[in-house]
Amino acid sequence: MTTFVDSTLKEIDDRLTELGDEVSRLEAARAALIGNGRAPASGGSRPRSRRPAAVSTAAHAPAGETSRRPGRPRGRRAGTRAAQALDLVHRQPGITIPELAKEMSIEPNYLYRVLPKLASEGQVKRDGQGWHPVS
Repeated sequence: MTTFVDSTLKEIDDRLTELGDEVSRLEAARAALIGNGRAPASGGSRPRSRRPAAVSTAAHAPAGETSRRPGRPRGRRAGTRAAQALDLVHRQPGITIPELAKEMSIEPNYLYRVLPKLASEGQVKRDGQGWHPVS
């Protein structure tokens, strides 16, 4: 009986891991499409994922390792796209994200994450579709 329970639990855990990986991929795709999980029109956030805590990537990371994927460190560097976007907002109040992207020669999906972050930091504010510097 114990062997059956153990093997069943392992199968369940394996499947939960697979589903957690799929959830992560889908959430990343969604964030890329609409910008950091925020709906562009309403500005509201979507409900949190309902996956069990056991599925989180942190639970499966070896001791001492973070669950973040390797890559650039977090945080903003001087001279980044965010700084360029902020400069354009100051020079052209009311500029929209598609206009910013065209001026910067980048895809707009990146700016749908950057500008709300700048707004949360109190550097810009949104008025309709346009972005304005905070006085």
